[in-house]
Amino acid sequence: MSLWMRNPLAILADDAEGGIVIHEGRLIEKIASGQQPREPVDAVFDASNHVIIPGLINTHHHFFQTLTRAFPPALNKTLFPWLGTMLPIWQHLESDMIRAAARLAMAELLLSGCTTAADHHYLFTPTLQDAIDIEAETAAELGMRAVLTRGSIDFYDGEDGLTPKSIVEPMQHILDHTEALIKRYHQIGHGSMIQIAVAPCSPFEVTTELMQSSAHLARQYQAPLHTHLAETNDEVVFCQTTYGCRPVRFLEDSGWLKSDVWLAHGIHFTDDEINRLGSARIGISHCPSSNALLASGCCPVPRLEQAGCRVGLGVDGSASNDASNLMQEVRQAFLTQRSAHGIGAITHLDALRWATEGSAACLNRNDIGCIAPGKCADLALFRLDQEPRFSGYGDPLAALVLCGAHRADRVMVNGRWVVEDGKLVHADLGDIIANHTRAARTIQSIV
Repeated sequence: MSLWMRNPLAILADDAEGGIVIHEGRLIEKIASGQQPREPVDAVFDASNHVIIPGLINTHHHFFQTLTRAFPPALNKTLFPWLGTMLPIWQHLESDMIRAAARLAMAELLLSGCTTAADHHYLFTPTLQDAIDIEAETAAELGMRAVLTRGSIDFYDGEDGLTPKSIVEPMQHILDHTEALIKRYHQIGHGSMIQIAVAPCSPFEVTTELMQSSAHLARQYQAPLHTHLAETNDEVVFCQTTYGCRPVRFLEDSGWLKSDVWLAHGIHFTDDEINRLGSARIGISHCPSSNALLASGCCPVPRLEQAGCRVGLGVDGSASNDASNLMQEVRQAFLTQRSAHGIGAITHLDALRWATEGSAACLNRNDIGCIAPGKCADLALFRLDQEPRFSGYGDPLAALVLCGAHRADRVMVNGRWVVEDGKLVHADLGDIIANHTRAARTIQSIV
């Protein structure tokens, strides 16, 4: 069926004041103010009470961390001590816990207006090998578009080190398992619903050999590459001590300085490194809430974009945020970057762009992230007439960011409604929360 979303209150697209027409999962026409669709449509949705924006795109997450939010032993710690507290807990994760966490995280994201999520799952044990399979099933169940990254850890620094031995895997097993997941799930082309990315965890948890082999594997199958980089000064010191260079040089020496790569955080760069990253068209996932909570620093977004980097947004793990709400992250990014770079450098439209076009570019997707003919019909619709926070607004698009929108009224993925009237279409939120709470209580009891 063709659907005309008619006369929206506001829309994040030029020359579309009269709405948009959707057919077979794609946007096929923008309607100017006062105009009609070129061809008859099968149905009309009155959007006069809705602000329409492209579906938000989350470029970095750790779904499993929703199970350890506001975890008392990890409060008020920087990244390395925080990881030292959390990893011994997370090593006990089981498949049913992963399913509960994935359902909760994706539900929260969808309800916030997010239509595509990249999850960086790097925690595998001998008894937990099916995490990506579970996430793929959950995305299909809820109707979400997803980039699922097969993360990995192959560096063990001893009993007194950061990483428990149980989550350290042999390199060849990592590569074989990743290849099997790519063959099973990775879709290439317009409208792909599931993609697999190759994602060694971070410079302080992997070997150079794994980084190099991962790059070779990913490019063999046209799969993207992802890792954490330059999140903290401690990481910079580790790279200098271990590899004799800074993180960007480590990345370059591993064969990763190419445009099929996007990085999480990207905070501690020199000007020269920013220029090198920009020349390579590297993507950066800005995670402002997590960076603030762990006091990691501030991503230099304007400078990165000026150099040529693609910048998107990520909520990061829900144990270092502690939320999975991408619309809230838009506001956090706006406030963080404006505070750092000045009122003339950042607008609400920049923040919305990072979460849509910028995030799509990070994932090397040209079929999502904006409202235009030929793009996938991934949309988030917000109402401004049902919450006191919006009362008295002037500019509807600015109100989403400045007044703090956090829950979408309707969400569409690939032309299908997945949220209607603020509720999930394909699952019961109460059931998701109940199952997740039980799983969280179980894992948190292991202290």
